[in-house]
This record gives sequence, structure tokens and C-alpha cells, in this order.
Amino acid sequence: MSGTALWAAVLAGSIGCYLLKLAGLSVPAAWVEQPWVARIVDFVPAALLAALVAVQALTSGQELVVDGRLAGLAVAALALALRAPFIVVLVLAGAAGALVHVVAG
Repeated sequence: MSGTALWAAVLAGSIGCYLLKLAGLSVPAAWVEQPWVARIVDFVPAALLAALVAVQALTSGQELVVDGRLAGLAVAALALALRAPFIVVLVLAGAAGALVHVVAG
């Protein structure tokens, strides 16, 4: 991609983000204050984070992959369910992923 095309893409993306933000700010307050909107908005960040974690844990390029990352994610989920401190969750997940990587090759 040439430098001119890259800058055109950056400018187009910037303008698009600005217009999207402007559209969000121009929504009438009565629409935003609806109870069903508040319930949906509360769950959007968790859903986006779950989708990002799933993509990072289960894919490599264009392929679905089951490897140490999935084991680390499972161990982290178990440690979080058992209310382990966050640093312990990180260490356990890293150790589980590394162990699976070493054992599986």
C-alpha cells in the first residue's frame, strides 16, 4: 500500500469515527433512557470482550486451533470461578499454556 493510499485510509477512518460519535451524541435522550436500552448497553462490553478472547484463544490466521492457549483460558476461568487473586490467575494460565505447549510439542 502506498503512502498516499495509507493516509487516505487513515483520514477516511478518522472521519468515519467522528461521524459515528456524532450520530451517537445526536440520539434523543428519551431513546437512551429506555430500560431495555440500559439492559442491552450493560451487556455489550462483556459480549465484545468474550468475542475477542474467543478469537484470540481459538484461531491462528484463518484456522481454528486447539492448543495451549485454550488450556490456559480454561485454567484461568476455573481460577476466576474459585475467586483466586488476579496475579495467581495469570500465573496459573501461563503455566498451563506453557505446559501444554511443551507436552504437545
